[in-house]
Amino acid sequence: VPLAEFGGGLVQAGGSLRLPCAFSGFTLDYNTIGWFRQAPGKEREGVSCIRRGGGTVYADSVKGRLTISRDNAKNTVYLQMDSLKSWDTAVYYCARGRGSSYYLACSGSNFGSWGQGTQVTVSS
Repeated sequence: VPLAEFGGGLVQAGGSLRLPCAFSGFTLDYNTIGWFRQAPGKEREGVSCIRRGGGTVYADSVKGRLTISRDNAKNTVYLQMDSLKSWDTAVYYCARGRGSSYYLACSGSNFGSWGQGTQVTVSS
C-alpha cells in the first residue's frame, strides 16, 4: 500500500488529534499530498493539501484549526487537528496527487492513489 493513514479515534469537541500519512515509493520533492474526508451521507471533501514546493491549501471550514505539514526524511505528511468540532467527524483519507505540478488544485479528481482511511469521531 503506497499510502497509509494513522491516528484516528474518538475525541471530545475542542480536543486535538494528529493524523500521520506514511507513504513509500515516491518523494515529496515532486508530489502533492492531500487530505480528504467523507462523513456519513455526504460527499467527499478536500480538507487540506501540501504541494510540491511546500505550499499549503485549506478548506474554509478548517482554516485556523487544522494544519498540514510534512517530514521529507520520514516520508510522512501530518494533519494536526485542533479545536475539533462535531462536524469534523468523518473518515479521513490521504492521497497522492497526479503529476508534479507546483499548483495542483486540492480536488479529489486530481488525486490518483489513496490510503484506506482512518475514522475520526468527535463527540459533543
